[in-house]
Amino acid sequence: MRLLIVEDEIRIREGIQKLLGKMRQDYEIVGEAENGEEGLRLLKDLKPDIVITDIRMPKMDGLEMMSNAVKDGITSKAIVLSAYSEFEYARQAMKLGVTEYLLKPISLNDFAQALEHVELQVEKDRQEKPAKIGTLEQILYDFMNGRMEMDADINTYLQRSYQMEETQKLILIYVYLGSRYEEERESAVKQLRHVFSLYPDLSFCILDLMYRKSLVVVLYHYKDAHDLERWLQQQILKQRPRYMTFGWTEVGGVAQLKKGLDSLNPYMDWNLSFDEEILISYPKITHVQTVPCIYPIELETRIKVAICSDNWDKAKALMAEFHNSFLDGKIYAPKEIKECYIRFLWAVMGIGKELGCFNFESLKQQKLLEMIMDAKRREELEGAADFLFDYIKPREEEKEVTHLTVRRVRSMIQEFYQSGITLDEIASKLNVTPEYLGTQFHKEMGLTFSTYMKNFRINKAKELLCGTHMKLYEIAAKVGYSDPKYFSKVFKEMTGQLPADYRKTLK
Repeated sequence: MRLLIVEDEIRIREGIQKLLGKMRQDYEIVGEAENGEEGLRLLKDLKPDIVITDIRMPKMDGLEMMSNAVKDGITSKAIVLSAYSEFEYARQAMKLGVTEYLLKPISLNDFAQALEHVELQVEKDRQEKPAKIGTLEQILYDFMNGRMEMDADINTYLQRSYQMEETQKLILIYVYLGSRYEEERESAVKQLRHVFSLYPDLSFCILDLMYRKSLVVVLYHYKDAHDLERWLQQQILKQRPRYMTFGWTEVGGVAQLKKGLDSLNPYMDWNLSFDEEILISYPKITHVQTVPCIYPIELETRIKVAICSDNWDKAKALMAEFHNSFLDGKIYAPKEIKECYIRFLWAVMGIGKELGCFNFESLKQQKLLEMIMDAKRREELEGAADFLFDYIKPREEEKEVTHLTVRRVRSMIQEFYQSGITLDEIASKLNVTPEYLGTQFHKEMGLTFSTYMKNFRINKAKELLCGTHMKLYEIAAKVGYSDPKYFSKVFKEMTGQLPADYRKTLK
């Protein structure tokens, strides 16, 4: 038995050592500490079988020390010594799994009984430890998540029960299911069992990584990793459902599973870089040569024009063209592809927000960003675009007009706004007086003719600024302003920005 003594009074520490020496010759006192802080450090470093500790000590008391030890996964048995008989101390000790709580001054008989009781617990734990370790699936899962470290007991258990040596190589197959995880997990497990059972003399375990929306298959007892990899590539190409993405890496033992998973995981999105999904083999994938990803600015301009024109069928067709622009036979880094998606979708979102054709307030931009950054398959990037387009809303319709003359005025504005048509000119065409026409228009629309006309022309100018590369003087003329400076003045009055600044802000 390896023991640690934590007691702030040196006379009591020496007394405990003498008692232990008289009781058993095979007790090994591996360390002493005079406060809980130092005791916790020794517990972590030495991992004794038994710790004998006081409660009241400087820097950190005994119960706090044991509480921190439990959090750190230290399973040493404890005998608590205390000059305090209050129930609260005993209750806290029981919560921490302390079964021996002795009051000072300590009698030799009580101390001997307490040690005997704790020794029996230590021996029982040693015998039961393999059973507590659990199934092979549980062991591999705990190693993969960093919750278990290799020790002599686990090593012996794996050798005896599964003929698995400590440094025996294992293959880790990462199977990403993504958003289809919930509905396809069970069928995916069945299919994986079938596929790997076809390979002769192969042992495997299938683990469930729910938080990664994935399954992991650990392969062992294989002879040739290269032959197994070639065989698996053929199986995947023949039988892989579209919702499954595969990664592959080999590790040098059970204790390396977490490192292997952490190394492979960042490369799972490399399927975005190929025309067809492949087996992502690490570290081979790190040597893939890529070309720079050129952002399709011309496509962005065209989709802006389509949105400005309220042509959503055209906009969606251009979005499909954007998806396909990465399928040109070249290999781009997935990070650059994702950056292009963020830039493109945020450009669509920006123009939609400006024109009032997106339900922007309810759009969860953070979720959209996460969908792009977490994507490991092309269909997930396409899903992010669909998610954005789901928030399209019709532009606000102008109020229903009942007066026939005002309807005709609106129609003529839409037809002749580029020529700068005036109220007098429209009144003349309709054979009414300007005063009568102005009064009726204001009554029906809630705006004066000049304000409505100004709003209409500036909105058209916004569309051209957003969706074209026309010069400012060309846009001014296009919306009925012969003087570009006057156009800029009116635009600033209406929007708070000069046309050039407005366009720069959108860019």
